[in-house]
Amino acid sequence: MRAIHRLTTKQVTTKKPPGNRRSVFLADGGNLLLQISRSTKPDEFNRSWVFRYELDGTRRDLGLGSIHDLNLAEARTKARELRQQLLNNIDPYTVRQQARADRLAQAAERARVMTFKQCAVGCMESHEAGWTNAEHRRQWATTLEQYVYPIIGDLPVDEISTPHVVKVLQHENFWKTTPETASRVRSRIEKVLGWATVRGFRSGDNPARWRGHLAELFPKRGKIAPTKNHEAMPYTEVPAFMTKLREREHPAVRALEFAILTAARTGEVLGATWEEIDLLARTWTIPGARMKAGKEHKVPLSNRTIEILKALPHREGRIFEIGEVRMLVKLREVHGGKGPTVHGFRSSFRDWAAERTHYPELVAEQCLAHAVGTKVEKAYRRTDLFEKRRRLMAEWAMWCSRPVSSSETAKIVALHA
Repeated sequence: MRAIHRLTTKQVTTKKPPGNRRSVFLADGGNLLLQISRSTKPDEFNRSWVFRYELDGTRRDLGLGSIHDLNLAEARTKARELRQQLLNNIDPYTVRQQARADRLAQAAERARVMTFKQCAVGCMESHEAGWTNAEHRRQWATTLEQYVYPIIGDLPVDEISTPHVVKVLQHENFWKTTPETASRVRSRIEKVLGWATVRGFRSGDNPARWRGHLAELFPKRGKIAPTKNHEAMPYTEVPAFMTKLREREHPAVRALEFAILTAARTGEVLGATWEEIDLLARTWTIPGARMKAGKEHKVPLSNRTIEILKALPHREGRIFEIGEVRMLVKLREVHGGKGPTVHGFRSSFRDWAAERTHYPELVAEQCLAHAVGTKVEKAYRRTDLFEKRRRLMAEWAMWCSRPVSSSETAKIVALHA
């Protein structure tokens, strides 16, 4: 009888336990056994390879896998490798246990190495329940996407240090040109890194902290650019500006035009979804969660705003899939440099309503979703003056579409060239 290679391929696939026995071991020799066990289903059997050996008085059965994982030739090759380990006084079981421990350690290390972006998402999810306004989350996400992720988003969070944070704040003179936004971004980086530290994804001091750290590298925000009101375009210049704006094709341009015509805030426009739009009723209902005052606001839609919406693709998510500053970028391109802000057009609308219409002040303030009057007055006010607001916004859209002469347009372009 052969000492090794006793089994045939046919025996491996067809042999069964004799009688009523639940299982049987068939020896191929050289420590290799084939274990055949009855399955829970009739006339079905499980067949797997076992390497049986004895070392230092202890017998072990080392599973090698089923016949579907290793055929007869492959099982014999594996058994020969394990016999070689025994000849070198190496315990195959110990080798396997160490390999398993190494795999688990590597998996744990991979799980521990989180990128900044992954931690930012986790941080936002952790704090979301405490944010009463959905606009807050959107601002968090958009500022990180625009200013932070392109620079450090894919870096392992435990490798981020002071030079990385400084690079974000110095990129394209970020801290100098828009100090208020840059300050918010720094604070958000600090919170993300703090979250990552608590979760065990990084250790050590927070490189985005301000006091005693970045404060030594950057001037205070107020000393760079004192807080000012949003610069507004004179309402008399708006029609000529809108004429030039309508000549351009870009999602941010249409979003800017929509914002001007509705006198809405930037965040309200960028967060708008199709579920909030009723084209038949010609309304845009902004939920309270996205409003500054936390109260639902219904916006009447003019003919031009309806045209803008109908020309856009209907899809899930936001209507205007653009970054937070894209409207400002397009505004400056059309205007010809710095000057009016997107938010400033709300002031343009307010000035126009006061000087060119006879609508009560309350109607214009309601169009801007401003809280007007004392608590008692607001408590007794039962109407949102929607029909009057619809007429006023329709007149504003007509003003914005007012034909302008070539001399008026040339004059405005020359002023801002």
